[in-house]
Amino acid sequence: MHRTIIFVATAVITLPSLAWAQAKRPLDHSVYDDWNRIQEQRIAGNGAWVLYSLVPQEGDAQLHVTGANTDASYVVPRGRAARFTDDSRFVVFSIKPELALVREAKKEKKKPDQQPKDSLGVLDLATGEVTRIERVKSFKLPEEAGGWVAYLLEKVEAKKDSVKNSEEKKEEEAAEEGTEEEKAKKKKSEKKEGTVLVLRNLASGAEQKFESATEYEFSENGKSLVYAASSKDGTADGVYVVKVSEGSISTLLSGEGVYKSPTLDTEGKQAAFLSNRDDYSADQPSFTLYRWRDDSDSASAAATESSPGIEDDWWVSENGAPSFSDNGRRLFFGTAPRPDPKPDEETPEYEKVEVDVWNWQDPLLQPMQLLQRDDELKRSYRAVVHLGDMRIVQLAHVHMPTVTIASEGDADVGLAVTNFRYRQQISWDSPRYNEVYVVNVETGENDLVAEKLQGRASLSPDGDFITWWDGHELAWFARAVAGGEPVNLTGQIPYRVDDALADRPMIPNSYGNAGWTDDDKQFLVYDKHDIWAVDPRGRAAPRNVTEGVGRDQNVQFRYVRLDPDEESISERDPMLLRALHLGSKDAGFYRDRVRGNRPPKRLVMMDRSFGFPRRADDSDALMLTRQSFEEFPNLWVTDQSFADMHQISDANPQQSEYLWGAAELVHWNSTDGLPLDGILFKPDDFDPSKKYPMMVYFYEKMSNTLHRYRGPIAGSSSINISFYVSRGYVVFIPDIHYRDGYPGESALNCVVPGVLSVVDQGFVDPERIGVQGHSWGGYQIAYLVTRTNIFTAAEAGAPVANMTSAYGGIRWGSGMSRMFQYERTQSRLGGSLWEARPRYIENSPLFWADKIETPVLMMHNDKDTAVPWYQGIEFFVALRRLGKPVWLLNYNGEPHGLRKYQNKKDWAMRMQQFFDHYLKDAPAPVWLAEGVPAVDKGKTLGLEPVEEKTRPVSGGSTGQGMPRPNSH
Repeated sequence: MHRTIIFVATAVITLPSLAWAQAKRPLDHSVYDDWNRIQEQRIAGNGAWVLYSLVPQEGDAQLHVTGANTDASYVVPRGRAARFTDDSRFVVFSIKPELALVREAKKEKKKPDQQPKDSLGVLDLATGEVTRIERVKSFKLPEEAGGWVAYLLEKVEAKKDSVKNSEEKKEEEAAEEGTEEEKAKKKKSEKKEGTVLVLRNLASGAEQKFESATEYEFSENGKSLVYAASSKDGTADGVYVVKVSEGSISTLLSGEGVYKSPTLDTEGKQAAFLSNRDDYSADQPSFTLYRWRDDSDSASAAATESSPGIEDDWWVSENGAPSFSDNGRRLFFGTAPRPDPKPDEETPEYEKVEVDVWNWQDPLLQPMQLLQRDDELKRSYRAVVHLGDMRIVQLAHVHMPTVTIASEGDADVGLAVTNFRYRQQISWDSPRYNEVYVVNVETGENDLVAEKLQGRASLSPDGDFITWWDGHELAWFARAVAGGEPVNLTGQIPYRVDDALADRPMIPNSYGNAGWTDDDKQFLVYDKHDIWAVDPRGRAAPRNVTEGVGRDQNVQFRYVRLDPDEESISERDPMLLRALHLGSKDAGFYRDRVRGNRPPKRLVMMDRSFGFPRRADDSDALMLTRQSFEEFPNLWVTDQSFADMHQISDANPQQSEYLWGAAELVHWNSTDGLPLDGILFKPDDFDPSKKYPMMVYFYEKMSNTLHRYRGPIAGSSSINISFYVSRGYVVFIPDIHYRDGYPGESALNCVVPGVLSVVDQGFVDPERIGVQGHSWGGYQIAYLVTRTNIFTAAEAGAPVANMTSAYGGIRWGSGMSRMFQYERTQSRLGGSLWEARPRYIENSPLFWADKIETPVLMMHNDKDTAVPWYQGIEFFVALRRLGKPVWLLNYNGEPHGLRKYQNKKDWAMRMQQFFDHYLKDAPAPVWLAEGVPAVDKGKTLGLEPVEEKTRPVSGGSTGQGMPRPNSH
């Protein structure tokens, strides 16, 4: 067994290195690879340990396991997906193969089973000892039993052809030589072949192995383990239950066939699964739902396609995984219309016709249908077996395909929210229309509660009430599931509960809600600042839980759900509130109670941003992140008083070696007189008497992210702020407030006054201002440069240039029409192309391209699934025709934002070269000055500088002189 090296540290935080004493240097593109992110962080149930993975941009991750209040610390190379056991004694994790070995195997085109595989690691927290098991496909831990792990091994590594013996080769040849009928029969009977499942006692290391397993699951209490098995010859096919502490195994059902989705109830006393064993030889085998009880010798059929309660021409769906209600009295499963049988003979290739028929009456557009086709073919509709009398009730139907049941399946009511009758309107209206039904779980009967609701509805935890937001009435409503009139819950609240900053031509959203108190007594809703308790019966007046402190102090309070499984909020117990000061953007936490009249107690407020805390299951210990522009979001541990916060991780100590900067909030008024906020980033050693180049970046409203850390990464589309600030740029992010019908003009009215307000402070060179944005930001930049020459250079990524052609396009990632976006959502035009034709033209940069005097760079990729890349092409060819300096980068096969790491780094370098050339007089690279001809594609990237280039001058777009915009 390969020995895993564990590094033991004597301190959590790395000591300062000698490099700190040296002069700091600017960030460069080489830093991306080693700049870490923290992922997969967890805190042990007893609160004594924290784990996380340090993941570089490029390379192998490291698993860190650190004492929350001690100096103990373990590091495991390539550890991922780690979990503490329930008793906080062990950490179980995957060990990924070295990235270099994986790449080498792919380069050598090794077969999948011959490529490097994951291993399983088990760390004993008492001793620091690690046990490693090779070639492990997956592992699972029980929720409530800390001493066990189950893991599934990979297939035994395939033998190479060169070492196959003659008998093996003969068998393969014989299999290939069968008749067409035999081949068809063989193909039909193929099923997934299982591998070895291992149940391991973590304390003793004792293991029990089970052959041919495909799927497995622990009961919640960890007392039972169920697994399905499948073998090539069918001898091992079946479902089996293991009593974990005893090691005894029971056969629930066996015989040749397919066995799927085994599951257990909470106590491990019942199991359920699907199998086609009894119909396996049929051309279209039918699945049966089986159920087993621990007082039975074997499983018995709970539902078949001929069972009462299953609709005519429907059957038990193999794609609907069964599940038990929390109390174990109900068994939920899926049904579906029985599909037409496949034809006995396939149509010959030369006779096949492949065509998509677009019909104007289709509920969904063909592209959307095609994207959803596989899901629809596998769709199942929820049904239930009432285990007391084995009665089957169909709950979901084609017109309401999804039904949720309150109280973890125990309630007598379910809720269905469906847009079935309004699917065409998805193309042009938003929010989507829905119908809301209450479903009786005992009988399957459904009651229509709401029609054409623009939004969604939800059930209270105990299933007594339905709540929904009505954007037309600007109020929350509730209705008892038993019937009666809806109750306006928030009409008496003296403040707006709709989003006051909403600036799209659609009904506004609410500020949201915190959820329900115990026993469905009260519903907690938000206004801009505070939390209100409202009576779903309408008898008591709304009560301000936070006593108006939020409004008085300009703080926004929001409830923190420390237990992810929590269904309701105790009225008596303390609740943690996240706080954001809407003026300074300082953040922190308060404590309050639903019941009582005391104001919330402040715990901590800082000029930082905090991540959502995670509470240890069995202690008051909390783990959270803290960050600012200068401070990486490392992990911190505290208790619920927040009196003693101490840092656990130090992900990027190398940051101290580099020039960085600082962020501050700035204010100005728009052309329309609206007060606006923005963020200004200044370099280290900022000198207000100097003149700095400035980059402008924006995307709607971002001032609330003042204290967000922005590390040097190769981004998918946008500039890296810390990189530019480190290299001597000032960076400005302005907020934008929009006016319906005029998105481009709104950006102009907010951004340009913001830029001028910074220039007026005297430290920005007005001849050296760049602007960059992507997608919606790219569109606005394309518009801005048709109206102003304030920018020296602009990058407009994936811009919509022509709203008239984009309006009729498809968002290929979802298959949806783009109409809704222009009429109701982000593009904010507020009407159709025929209702608001002048707005579509006025807001389209393409029609005003002749006014542009700013050099424009674009990145728009040929597999963009959000903004059709022909929009970038339209803009490029227009500017090219007009003799304007323009460049378009298309990273082949990439979507809306870059995915491949090498492309991200290339894009970061080209953006820097573009802006450094225009804003810092850097030499132009070959790709910018001369281009890269198609015949040279793959031979050169053109990143090297053109020799002996001088400061850019006005002129043509080729040759020694690079184009320069007219003076401002």
